[in-house]
Amino acid sequence: MEHDDYPMYPAVVNDEKLHRHVEDVGRRLLGPDKVRPGEKIMAGEDFAFYQQLVPGVMFGIGMRNEKAGSVHSVHNPHFFVDEDVIPIGAALHVALAERYLAEGSTLNGGGDLHSRS
Repeated sequence: MEHDDYPMYPAVVNDEKLHRHVEDVGRRLLGPDKVRPGEKIMAGEDFAFYQQLVPGVMFGIGMRNEKAGSVHSVHNPHFFVDEDVIPIGAALHVALAERYLAEGSTLNGGGDLHSRS
């Protein structure tokens, strides 16, 4: 097996401006006590390859709910989605996009989001 056939996964490194954007929008939408840093883990993630091409930010939406039985991580065979979290996640994604588009010139390095050559 050739090493070149299976390149090493790069690290996922969140863009600092986008990371602050997610924190700010999340705190405004959900409350300051609802936004916390996630645990760093050593795992491969395809998203890292995208980040080599464009700035990005990877974040999770917590959904632990012991009453509903949603206590296992996504790769656990007992994983269960607490569907009550889906509208909250959707609202966060919409708010992130709206604020990004409204304030995009400061988040994307000063460029105009609408002028593409």
